[in-house]
Amino acid sequence: MTKTIPQLTVIDIEQETAGISSYKNVPLSLFNDHIVRVGVMTESFYWHYHPNSDETFMAIEGILLIDLEDRTVELKPGQLFTIPAMVKHCTRPLHGRSVNLTFELAAMETVRCDAS
Repeated sequence: MTKTIPQLTVIDIEQETAGISSYKNVPLSLFNDHIVRVGVMTESFYWHYHPNSDETFMAIEGILLIDLEDRTVELKPGQLFTIPAMVKHCTRPLHGRSVNLTFELAAMETVRCDAS
């Protein structure tokens, strides 16, 4: 079942993520040709890149680690980081669970690749 994305509605991130104890990525809002998703990270996401979209992460809860080919970025709640299109990356929580928002092109493509 596809979740309907509400229009003109206040979305409560805490309510959307309460009680989630495994990986989940939920679309929250569409605007222009972009989408906002809330991600609950409880494990690493595979190495990948997006050929047609930048991807912006904003940490909400916990610490989100973003592995790049040459370094790891640590995002704490309230911090934002943008990954340009074509840059290989892998995301994971530092301790058990992290919650983040992502902002990206709604028609974004994801290409899985080997670990760096």
